Amino acid sequence: MVGANAHKKRDDMQKFMMLLGVSAMSAAALATAAAADDRPATPAERTEVGRILEAAGFTSWRKIEYDRDDRKFEVDDARHTDGRVYDVDIRDGRIIKRDLED
Repeated sequence: MVGANAHKKRDDMQKFMMLLGVSAMSAAALATAAAADDRPATPAERTEVGRILEAAGFTSWRKIEYDRDDRKFEVDDARHTDGRVYDVDIRDGRIIKRDLED
């Protein structure tokens, strides 16, 4: 009977470890989803952000997202008339940051 008890304990331990692993993966997935709190800009927001960028001398850009946590628009790869490419942040109708791309 000792052998059967040992097998049951091992099976119980394997089930526990599997449950623990699944729980850890679920928690990691939820944390990743919470960290990625950006959303695509709406058509109206894209129009407004485009107006702001063009007024500042930008001619094209790749992607516009709204960062809910920081309450700002993030624009990727905005090309300026000076030929340089920037990542641009916009809040309250103003450019608040320009990072020159390498």
